[in-house]
Amino acid sequence: MAYTTINKSTDYFNTKLYTGTGSSNAITGVGFQPDFVWQKSRSNAEGHGLFDVLRGVTNRIQSNTNSATSSQAGSLTAFGSDGFTVGGSPNNDAANGNGQTFASWNWKAGTTSGISAGSQTITPSAYSINTTAGFGIYKWSRTGASTTDYFSHGLGATPTIAIQKRTDGAQDWYVNYTFVDGSMDYMNLNKVDDYQNGSTTVPTSTNYYPKSPETGDYITYLFTPIKGFSKFDTYVANNDADGPFIYTGFAPAFVMIKMWNGDDSWFMYDNKRSPFNVRGKYLVADGSGTDSNADAFDFLSNGFKLRTSASSFNGNGAKFIYMAFAAAPLVGSNDIPANAR
Repeated sequence: MAYTTINKSTDYFNTKLYTGTGSSNAITGVGFQPDFVWQKSRSNAEGHGLFDVLRGVTNRIQSNTNSATSSQAGSLTAFGSDGFTVGGSPNNDAANGNGQTFASWNWKAGTTSGISAGSQTITPSAYSINTTAGFGIYKWSRTGASTTDYFSHGLGATPTIAIQKRTDGAQDWYVNYTFVDGSMDYMNLNKVDDYQNGSTTVPTSTNYYPKSPETGDYITYLFTPIKGFSKFDTYVANNDADGPFIYTGFAPAFVMIKMWNGDDSWFMYDNKRSPFNVRGKYLVADGSGTDSNADAFDFLSNGFKLRTSASSFNGNGAKFIYMAFAAAPLVGSNDIPANAR
């Protein structure tokens, strides 16, 4: 069997940096039409903006707040074949402020039909899935709360991490995951709090059981790990500048970490804002601050290594969860070492 099915990671995930113009601004060079765009001003203290094809353009949710979706005319106004367009005034500072610098992280989903619903108790009103990349977006609603309600996800493998937000009212973000102890624990993306024990059923290769204690409308982003492209797991800190090495099986393009058993932020690193080791530029998913610097990681051909003893990244005895996506696999589908792109 081939090492990976994805030779060119940038067909499915890519970081794109851009500068705002204050007027309609087509951002190209992503390499595909994104279905999920997560963007943030690097130079100004503005909130994050998360957009997807199911909720539609201008409909922003923010990872740093528990607020409902809001329509922002000056935010993301179109998904294009090679990127997206951000609008002019009004309300464009968070997505296209004149002279501001921005980072965007872009994922490709795709298929919008073909899931075998079976006996699901929740029926998504829309979905977009990519089994090759192990990524799906699901728009759904529920009345009441149940730990056994589920929908069919169509990914063909068990998702190990989910990012979920209620869109029609104020509710904290949920990041649910199974890779720490096998149960469905969760943390809140908009908070620094440590983990909470889950109360929902663990997902299967066909079904996902969402955590949602309230009646409402929801958006869920599901991820299942793909060898050579994505990995979602944990590492244990050693409180040493010669920190632990975390094997991923690919050269990382993006890494987001969060202390699991302590209060700290969700730190976001990528290979575009920090193109060389040691990687220093970070943003936090739970905050609105500008690009900051902490020389924390080396990105290597087969994983990443901690280069700091700072407690936010490598505190003594702490356990961290991470999401990582590839710049290039360690080995291509032809079993020949791949070149970074």
